[in-house]
Amino acid sequence: MAKRIMLQGTGSDVGKTVLVAGLCRLMANRGVKVAPFKPQNMSNNAAVSDDGGEIGRAQWLQSMAARVPSSVHMNPVLLKPQSETGSQVVVQGKVAGQARGRDYQALKPKLMGAVLESFEQVSRGRDLVIVEGAGSPAEINLRAGDIANMGFATRAGVPVVLVGDIDRGGVMASLVGTHTILTDDDRRMISGYIINKFRGDVTLFDAGIDAIRGFTGWPCFGVVPWLRSAKRLPAEDSVVLERLTRANGRALKVAVPVLSRIANFDDLDPLAAEPEVDLVFVPAGEPIPDDAGLVIIPGSKATISDLADVRANGWDRDLQAHVRRGGHVIGICGGYQMLGQCVRDPHGIEGNVAELAGLGLLAVETEMAPEKTVRNSSARSAVFDVVLEGYEIHLGRTTGPDCASPMVLIDGRADGAVSPDGRVSGTYLHGLFASDAYRAALLKSFGIEAGGQNYRQSVDTALDDVAVELEAVLDPGWLDGLMP
Repeated sequence: MAKRIMLQGTGSDVGKTVLVAGLCRLMANRGVKVAPFKPQNMSNNAAVSDDGGEIGRAQWLQSMAARVPSSVHMNPVLLKPQSETGSQVVVQGKVAGQARGRDYQALKPKLMGAVLESFEQVSRGRDLVIVEGAGSPAEINLRAGDIANMGFATRAGVPVVLVGDIDRGGVMASLVGTHTILTDDDRRMISGYIINKFRGDVTLFDAGIDAIRGFTGWPCFGVVPWLRSAKRLPAEDSVVLERLTRANGRALKVAVPVLSRIANFDDLDPLAAEPEVDLVFVPAGEPIPDDAGLVIIPGSKATISDLADVRANGWDRDLQAHVRRGGHVIGICGGYQMLGQCVRDPHGIEGNVAELAGLGLLAVETEMAPEKTVRNSSARSAVFDVVLEGYEIHLGRTTGPDCASPMVLIDGRADGAVSPDGRVSGTYLHGLFASDAYRAALLKSFGIEAGGQNYRQSVDTALDDVAVELEAVLDPGWLDGLMP
């Protein structure tokens, strides 16, 4: 039977995703048959797995790190927030319905069977499965029916390593506090802990390690510094958008309005890596910079709601002025839908708004439909005539005069639209900027030379570099214990 270990955090955004990815690559490089698993993920950054369903983008990256095909079973429950209180529920890659927060708490125990089934599927034929928790086991108000942390660990018999983020402060209190409030059964599942995101001289924390052991009895499996290579990996959580740096005065400024339900924003990572591109995320309440050469409207999990927010922020007026100045706009998926004349939702899929006027920058209209398109796609840019690879995850069908000039051809099928003047375009295809040839052609249209990097290779190299950094700081005895 495969060995199993689970990384749980003392809170959200402590770095579990990168640590699991790094450990998967470290073990794969040692010849271990390893796979990632996350029982429950809440994210609008989704991917299409190799077996054709939706999973969290983080588990797709972790499967890449493990050098194994991605599967819906690596993330059997995916929650995609649509409002402040409700989410779409995806089970083993397929939409199972919608649930408000309180309703989902009642639904969770019914999902444990699917979670355990998927865990066994992922474990089959593996030497090691590395599991990522969600949130924190210290959220004891959610412990009943839990499938994401200790509820899963105790049911599946998986030992737990706690991850604490020292950069945010209070890491000793968070570890000791977690020990204090857990039940005896849950506490027994924890085999040790890792300190993450340390800055400076690690020996200064020796006394802290002694103190934590005195309170908890847990060993420390390593103090991990800020991983230099991690910034070259796609980010999963939109919380990172709040911390991105502002413009640096490069040749092309690309502005991205931060939608309330922004989805698949890792589409933009390849542009951010370009040396001559300033990728500026525009938060709510701030105008779109008038010196931007390109504005990208990203994907959205709630197109109609986010379209209303675009107007509330005044971004509709900013976009009209941007186009009048000769600026360009690209809409991806939900962003493409917003660029049209209207968005209709006759079946109430997104809520109780049946129709909302679009931004009017493309002569197209969108109607939401219950059937969801989820597929990996081979494509070609109709504008630049270069090969693309990407994926589609969307509800709705978009039609209209501007579709006669498609932005891309997906498996030979016309997709998207381009305005008659060529300045506004949109597509349902995610991942187009990851195409080195497309990205180079796009930047060349603005008079800029691309950096020449192979983006996908750069991510793979970053995973190797993260693995090397982790191997240097994690306890070698603990790492050896994970080997078959």
